[in-house]
Amino acid sequence: MKKIKGLFLLIIVIICAVLIHYYLPQRDIVKVVDTEVKRMDISKGSPFWDRADTGTKERTSRDVRFISTVRANGKTVVYRNEDTGWSFPFYLKFDSSDLSAKAADLKSDKQWVAITHYGWRIRLFTIFPNATKIRPVRGPDVFLFPWFNTVFLLSFAALLFWIWRQIHKFKAKNIDPITDKVEAEIGGALGDIGEDVKETRSALKGFFRKWFGRPQK
Repeated sequence: MKKIKGLFLLIIVIICAVLIHYYLPQRDIVKVVDTEVKRMDISKGSPFWDRADTGTKERTSRDVRFISTVRANGKTVVYRNEDTGWSFPFYLKFDSSDLSAKAADLKSDKQWVAITHYGWRIRLFTIFPNATKIRPVRGPDVFLFPWFNTVFLLSFAALLFWIWRQIHKFKAKNIDPITDKVEAEIGGALGDIGEDVKETRSALKGFFRKWFGRPQK
């Protein structure tokens, strides 16, 4: 039972870690090399795409803005540029058009920029991270402390600890007394059964001793 419980908790931890890593904002230091719009066929409810510009009609085939960049080590990263609107994840992004224009302007200046995004780039499945913000920085070696992620993770850990404490208190107050009572009753019943077994064995030994002169095993 402990192994099953441990496996269940491990699965929950892995799922939470994956979701947190996907949806929390991350920042890359890159140079913008291109901005473009592509026609994409997107299935309804796809978890790796957001939505068209807020206020426009949703379609399975639509234009999607992309921002192509390059890192200091020469590796390329392509971001999609889609609104999130009022829906999950709650980035409240309504300015994909403005973001595309800002990226194009920074491209012309050959400026190093910090792109805030969420999601992953998985080439095998044509999955792109969604860029939410872009701003110029001093250079490729600039360090930007992840304040939001730090506060969020600390708050999330505090929430989990509080939930664990509440469950522990509820268990100690309402569940443990019941399980202790059940265990005591089961132990008493097993004790009575044990006494009956001992009496039966003694009677059998007496019977065999009387008729056969020695106890039988």
